Amino acid sequence: MLKKITAVFLCIAIAAGALAACGPKNDISSGAGTKDFPVTIGNVTISEEPAGVAVLSPNIADVILAIGYEAQLKAKSAQCTQSDLSVLPDVTLDDAQKIKDLGARLVFTDAKPTDEQLSALNKEGIAVLAIAKATGREDLDRLYSQVGAAMKGAKTGYEKGRKISQGIFLTIDDISRIIPPSDTPTTVAYLYDTQGGAVTGDTLEGKLIESAGLVNAASDGTGNRLSVGALLLADPKYIFCPTGLKAKLAASEEYKKLGAVKEGRVYEMDPNRMLLQGRGMIEAVSFMAGTVYPELLEGTEASSAPSASSSPSSGTASQASASTGNQGGSSSSASSTAAGNTNLTLKKGDKGEEVLKMQNRLKELGYMFVTPTGEFAEGTEQSVKDFQLLNGLVVTGVADPEMLKLLYSANPVPRED
Repeated sequence: MLKKITAVFLCIAIAAGALAACGPKNDISSGAGTKDFPVTIGNVTISEEPAGVAVLSPNIADVILAIGYEAQLKAKSAQCTQSDLSVLPDVTLDDAQKIKDLGARLVFTDAKPTDEQLSALNKEGIAVLAIAKATGREDLDRLYSQVGAAMKGAKTGYEKGRKISQGIFLTIDDISRIIPPSDTPTTVAYLYDTQGGAVTGDTLEGKLIESAGLVNAASDGTGNRLSVGALLLADPKYIFCPTGLKAKLAASEEYKKLGAVKEGRVYEMDPNRMLLQGRGMIEAVSFMAGTVYPELLEGTEASSAPSASSSPSSGTASQASASTGNQGGSSSSASSTAAGNTNLTLKKGDKGEEVLKMQNRLKELGYMFVTPTGEFAEGTEQSVKDFQLLNGLVVTGVADPEMLKLLYSANPVPRED
């Protein structure tokens, strides 16, 4: 009898093991995995960390740069024009042998490969992941965690990607918090072209407009399409558009009827800020908010609105975002900026060298999202609050001696976006 019972349990154990072997391999569809590899993303399983990666999607390239995993890249497509990737050779989905020779074992794309392309790549031992753009704030977590997991694993890469995604929106939230309240909503539109292309409310880009404290005149459109007639009815007060489109809008028989076009309230910006989903999204929000609310920009020189022809390289709003994020060694605990006086209290309205030193140190640690100018205004106050929150201090927005001593010490907690 005992032998029969033992045999039954043994059969159950074997069956259970077989089922487990056939199940998902560290699938991240419901969250981070318990180990890094193998990792399953959709219907693709990656058995080990890829020695090299080819990125054929400008959007995914921007995500990789935001996460900080560009060292694994071996090749890119010609459409990936980011300057940081300019040294990489160009490839396409038809270049299976070339991709293999370059040392890439994983290809990222946002366009589904043909059966022939997929077969040729798989034959060379190259996995192909087609990852769609994010459609909203939560979906951005999905995009970043999938890219991170594919490159560094279901635990390490997944968690890093999700952390960076959430850090981007934490900074965007900082900008949103200092936008002045108004009883009169300001309507704007971001136009892609003169053929009905506009940022609509069902996209992540539409959420960026809202984060800038603005009302999207094209919110009722779908799929980034809105008729000219509907746009004329909405008549946005401000129009944002890619560099080079302003003149075309003024020359269009339909679009030149818009009040913003007639009155010179058209502002050009780097198109990648709205097309790609990397850290440029922060710059997009900062540029739009700073254009409509110039008082957000700190310092007397930045307090005037950018001209109607301003581009990302010349508009003051884009300059205000240059210090965004955890950049330039901000993860280091030791201060590389000049230490300030810790025996004073700095608060909103203060100006001078001590304020500038504090701002530069906050920037170094990843807290400043506006340009350090030596003027303690709303943006600096929010940055001080963020520092106090993450460093276990009472959140007041006032930099007292206790906070300043910690700020200039060797071990404050940096903001790691």
